[in-house]
Amino acid sequence: MSKKDIVFSALLIFVPISVAAHVLHWGTLIEFGTTCLAILPLAAWMGTATEEISVVVGPTIGGLLNATFGNAAELIIAVVALREGLIGVVKASLTGSLVGNLLLVLGLSMFLGGLRYKEQTFPASVARTNAAVMNLAVISLLMPTAVNYTSSGLPEPLMQQLSIAVAIVLILVYVMSLLFSMKTHRFLYDAGVAELEIEDEDSHQKPNLWLWGGVLLAATVSVAYESELLVGALDEATQQLGLTQLFAGVILLPIVGNAAENLTAVSVAMKNKMDLAVSVAVGASMQVALFVAPVLVLAGYVLHQPMDLNFNPFELVAVAVAVLIANSISGDGRSNWLEGALLLATYIIIAIAFFFHPAIAEIG
Repeated sequence: MSKKDIVFSALLIFVPISVAAHVLHWGTLIEFGTTCLAILPLAAWMGTATEEISVVVGPTIGGLLNATFGNAAELIIAVVALREGLIGVVKASLTGSLVGNLLLVLGLSMFLGGLRYKEQTFPASVARTNAAVMNLAVISLLMPTAVNYTSSGLPEPLMQQLSIAVAIVLILVYVMSLLFSMKTHRFLYDAGVAELEIEDEDSHQKPNLWLWGGVLLAATVSVAYESELLVGALDEATQQLGLTQLFAGVILLPIVGNAAENLTAVSVAMKNKMDLAVSVAVGASMQVALFVAPVLVLAGYVLHQPMDLNFNPFELVAVAVAVLIANSISGDGRSNWLEGALLLATYIIIAIAFFFHPAIAEIG
């Protein structure tokens, strides 16, 4: 068992503690803090269970499982917040996921990996494809916002219809990207996958499908329950901490939902497997843009919540800046510690800006 697995296993103690904090009314801050700590290992176990099941069912179905459950914890938190009508928090968490994966996770991977190895490489062709997809993500957020700001303002039903149409296009692109990476151009991604399969074969026997299926189900249900507690305590906890819900949505929630995946990217980068690190970090951003955001738009329609792709212009600027610098740094297929530091510096600047940005009335 790796150090990461030991840490996440130890953090499971916060699952019953968070429940006790809620039932026994230990205070909103304690409930919020313990719930955040409880979600970290649960999300990690969801990822581990998905990987173990993938070994049994094969690369094609396994790839679909990873694509579906890669951001499951984050999606569950967002759906719970959406059901409670916290549309601004949901949009902020989407912004934070895109910015965090492209700047914080990729930056840490390049910086720490670059401290060990003078220069690291990854397929430039894949980086260019990823860059094009992330540009599409910016376009998908820019156009509905531009329509709203260059007109007298679309009524909410029309904006939601526009967003649903864009969401359908994004889901179709997501399906095509899966077909590209898993079928027609799989050879571009095979090196990293082969390394992981060899490690899996060396480390243990074929996993028990029913056992890991049960773990995945239990972790998913637990994340859903913990998300209820998290969202319920969010408003009062952020007020007591002196934070806006905008900052919590952009910075705190994405870190909680993606911590396990983030650590994976950094750890493989420090083993000189930057191709895998880039795949995890940028792949997570692509999944948020092409799958999570469209699903939330459709979920908003089903739940009768006005979820759309008309984002706060400041959030849009943050996403555009993150995509711009990440694309410019990763385009040549090479990285070093300074480029990682530049990504981290950009993330810190954006985080500071969100910290001082006044709360938007609709965010709560």
